[in-house]
Amino acid sequence: MTSTRTNTGTLLTEDQLAIVETTLDFAQEHLAPHALAWDQDKHFPLDVLRKAADLGLGGMYVAEDAGGSGLTRADGVLVFEALASGCPSIAGYLSIHNMVAWMIDRYGDESQRARWLHPLTSMDHLGSYCLTEPGAGSDAAALSTRAARDRDTYVLSGVKQFISGAGAAHVYVVMARTGGSGPGGISAFVVERDDPGLSFGPNEHKMGWNAQPTRQVVLDEVRVPADRLLGAEGDGFRIAMNGLNGGRLGIAACSLGGARSALDRSLTHLADREAFGARLLDAQALQFRLADMATELAAARALVHQAARALDAGDAQAPHLCAMAKQFATDTGHSVADRALQLHGGYGYLTEYGIEKLVRDLRVHRILEGTNEIMRLIVARGLTGALR
Repeated sequence: MTSTRTNTGTLLTEDQLAIVETTLDFAQEHLAPHALAWDQDKHFPLDVLRKAADLGLGGMYVAEDAGGSGLTRADGVLVFEALASGCPSIAGYLSIHNMVAWMIDRYGDESQRARWLHPLTSMDHLGSYCLTEPGAGSDAAALSTRAARDRDTYVLSGVKQFISGAGAAHVYVVMARTGGSGPGGISAFVVERDDPGLSFGPNEHKMGWNAQPTRQVVLDEVRVPADRLLGAEGDGFRIAMNGLNGGRLGIAACSLGGARSALDRSLTHLADREAFGARLLDAQALQFRLADMATELAAARALVHQAARALDAGDAQAPHLCAMAKQFATDTGHSVADRALQLHGGYGYLTEYGIEKLVRDLRVHRILEGTNEIMRLIVARGLTGALR
């Protein structure tokens, strides 16, 4: 199989190049023209998500026998970078939805896979990931939502916070405590939107990511059959963390796509504007800024792709590399978008230019899927663990 390079310098196979080109076309046709309106109206475009599913983007990592696309993580980061060039908010939700679908495919039994995967891969049903709680964010192992066994059912009680897609989603992978304190007492369950006792808080008013809902998920003695347990009792924290390895790569790639869009817009803006009798693009000081932005994005992209290949290979260092990639790419992506706003001057502060939306959308990437402070802690523990 031959390979070629994209305009970002990444070496791709012919299959990967086709994936990128198809996804970029989709992003420019179906996401970019509407992104500002969706942000302002807080509109969650379910019809567009289902069009994305027609391209196989509803179950990217799900096995083909369950209706998925069977892509690798190395393929996936290409897809999310391309999608985010059109709208980071929608691309970010698709990353979360795909994390949910992968978890059910990877850890579900045959009956669970048969029940939930086809609706998820078609995006007839959407998925949400429920780990964070009002009192347990970065310290996920301290979650307090409980699942009490009652013969052939479990009764779930608790509140999940900052849940993307909540209310619109049909399928919720919920982490709840079935045992004692710490990570070993956590189990994973699949809860459906129509289960009695499940309700949702109001849509949060947010700085960015306005094109997708973010709400509390409230579990008030939600009784589910025992066959809703994903994996075995006590497996929940491991399932959650393994899901987050891939989710962190997705969000990292979304930061690359949003920042690349900001850089491209800056190039066009500086080429069109003049000051003191010359194009802004010809000013050496501004060229240096552009060069730094492009170089930092290329470095972040290389780290994201290295982590994706490690995760595909089952490398023991993959969790640390995913943490590195998430922290570096999301910090870099937001920084590049912010500098792009500065290069636009006052125009960058205007909604119609789209730069301020990118800055707002990319800011949350440094918080979700584990804050970047926690990413640094994961990396540091990997470095120092052998010395303890």
